[in-house]
Amino acid sequence: MAGNSIHRYTNTSVLAVCAIDAPRVVTSAEMDERLAPVYQRVGLRPGMLGGLAGIHERRWWNRGTSFVDGAAMAGAKAIAEAGVHPSQIGLMINTSVSRQYLEPSTAVAVHHALGLPSSCQNFDVTNACLGFVNGMQLAAAMLESGQIEYALVVNGEDAQPIHEATIRRLHESTGNAKEVFEQFASLTLGSGAAAMVLGRADAHPEGHRYLGGATRAGSEHHELCVGTMEHMSTDSTGLMKAGLELTLQLWDESAADWGWDQGMQRYVMHQVSTVHTRAISQALQLPADRVPLVFPTRGNLGPAAIPFALSTVADELEAGDRVLLMGVGSGLNVSFSEIVW
Repeated sequence: MAGNSIHRYTNTSVLAVCAIDAPRVVTSAEMDERLAPVYQRVGLRPGMLGGLAGIHERRWWNRGTSFVDGAAMAGAKAIAEAGVHPSQIGLMINTSVSRQYLEPSTAVAVHHALGLPSSCQNFDVTNACLGFVNGMQLAAAMLESGQIEYALVVNGEDAQPIHEATIRRLHESTGNAKEVFEQFASLTLGSGAAAMVLGRADAHPEGHRYLGGATRAGSEHHELCVGTMEHMSTDSTGLMKAGLELTLQLWDESAADWGWDQGMQRYVMHQVSTVHTRAISQALQLPADRVPLVFPTRGNLGPAAIPFALSTVADELEAGDRVLLMGVGSGLNVSFSEIVW
């Protein structure tokens, strides 16, 4: 049976959202230079990352700094900005796609780095690029049930390992242009971190109300993008087509109910490329000047993309502004969530 999952919250607020940049800028021109022999061998021209995807830069962490460090830095910044003491955090959810081990969870490393109390429940939630939004949903449910006073959702991503592995593999391969296109999405990824603190609205009238939203699954598309820490194979055209179709279905069955079709001040979406962002914006008739962009200089930040983009416009928002968080995650899942600033 087709339909949407609806979740509504009445007493949850966002108290802080912030981002941490990975410091090493890696341009698409640099990647094109490293891939020049591959392009020549398969008959492709350089410039696809910038010209086709619209990604001109992405970032790497400094040597010795990990995605766990990034998540912890973002978490510490968010806690400080929220004015909450670490001892008050009752839940910490890590939503990173990047991971070093199957076990233990990445969450325990971030929990330790932040010096969170033993009473703070912590675990990983992974759902491709929607992991952070799912973390917000779980945090809101626990806040409204009275189990916790404050929740911290974090994310840290490190794209360097898959960049290096992809470039090395393409050099060693004897494949054709199709193979390059299947691994093209790997080179659009970026490194960075983001975090959010959520609390109860009745205790924090200064916070930004998280109202909830709607999600929809299309798991018949779960093989369109399949990745490990070193290899990702993507049917980019099929993924965008299926994601757009699922997004339109979700919008058609939820926008009027929530009033999203009446216009929002910002549409903060998970960002993959120029083509993807333009396709979603045009299909839903979203004004381009209300869609903040981070992918041109940060690449596809995975689950960090939505909170990262939100943090870049937070200072521009005024009380009462409606913000719609929008995302498509490999699998496929789509999600819309509303925050009233």
